[in-house]
Amino acid sequence: MKLIDSIKKDFNTMTLVLIPVAIAINVVIGQIVVLLRLPVYLDSIGTVLVAVLCGPWAGALTGTLSNIIWGLIIDPNAFPWFPVALFIGFVAGWCAIGGLFKSWWKVVITGILIAFTAAIVSTPIAVYLYGGITASGSSFITAFLLQSGRDLVSAVLSTNFLVEPVDKIATALVAFAIIQGLSTRYISRFPRSENAAQEKGKRSTQLIIAIAVAVVLVVIAATVLVTMLG
Repeated sequence: MKLIDSIKKDFNTMTLVLIPVAIAINVVIGQIVVLLRLPVYLDSIGTVLVAVLCGPWAGALTGTLSNIIWGLIIDPNAFPWFPVALFIGFVAGWCAIGGLFKSWWKVVITGILIAFTAAIVSTPIAVYLYGGITASGSSFITAFLLQSGRDLVSAVLSTNFLVEPVDKIATALVAFAIIQGLSTRYISRFPRSENAAQEKGKRSTQLIIAIAVAVVLVVIAATVLVTMLG
């Protein structure tokens, strides 16, 4: 009964309105990143947004639907990754409930926890379905590690542990910045609005720091990839 109540708490009218918007954010940004072959993903911003404001079950549903819809309509390669997206939403939601989405530095911790989960869940998919080489820019790193003598599983796992922290910290920080830009009155309409309550510091300051750190992380990732290719 407690499980059913926990699930039901995540869903109200605002949740049902936000989920389609979040799916669109995931798919559009994710597809742009794929086309640009960037060494990050950034396809879970909407998922984390829903997970924080609405809860882990709503976040998991958003992530799952994002990859299924993306895979069926635009890019079939996105479909097999829906288990990863599910866990991203679930972990992000519980981190938010645990108070890890109230200041930018705690959001970094959230990103690390999500990254660890995503790396573990995504590795078997990358290895057994794609042979380690996927459509993402991070596959350049995997190819580099394979050429250096690493075995397939080790190369994919190493790539995931290099890329996922950068990607998921940046993703969590962007979602955090979006929430900081929303009014307190608007946030209060969501079922898990308490997750977004500030501990200390001005919202504008938190927003600026979050965006700055996210941008720096993406730039570093891109620089590393260019260096390896060079």
